Amino acid sequence: MSNELKAEDKNVKIHSTAFVSPKAKLGAGTSVWNNAQIREGVEIGENCILGKDVYVDFDVKVGSNVKIQNGSFLYHGLTVEDGVFIGPRVVFTNDVYPRAITPDGKLKGADDWEVGPILIKYGASIGTGAIIIPNVTIGRFALVAAGAVVSRSVPDHGLVMGVPARLVGYVCRCGSRMQPKGDEYYCSKCDWSYKPTGEKI
Repeated sequence: MSNELKAEDKNVKIHSTAFVSPKAKLGAGTSVWNNAQIREGVEIGENCILGKDVYVDFDVKVGSNVKIQNGSFLYHGLTVEDGVFIGPRVVFTNDVYPRAITPDGKLKGADDWEVGPILIKYGASIGTGAIIIPNVTIGRFALVAAGAVVSRSVPDHGLVMGVPARLVGYVCRCGSRMQPKGDEYYCSKCDWSYKPTGEKI
């Protein structure tokens, strides 16, 4: 096991029990905690926190100022923009047609499955235990409730919950739920309004 990093990745804190591929890139100020695994081709920005038992699959891209809580799984095909919060035990899936074997009964190999990309946009938050299905985009400052199963894209500032997840409201940049006000949504805490441009409730 090697936790050696490239020169540009100095000031990274890596727990002695974590495994970080020497082919991964971690930005300055990032911390990796107990028993986390970061595979080859991963790129993680500056000032990120990766909690205990986090798994980051090969070629996953994570921006700066991202918090990834204990036990979350980030699989190949995922891109996470800056400022995203990922709660404990969140799973980002990636196999569009999940099977262990091919139609003729052979064990699937690297070329026998289709990756469905997932994009988590700036400032979004994913609640504890949520599951994100392939081919989904989570919009800017959107909020996925704890335990939700997200099978379709979420608009900017959208609040989704349930199984399957459904749009039930909108949230402010501060995280507070906004109230309808005409054709907009209003945050009394920030005195800020937002007019949805995509999917409506």
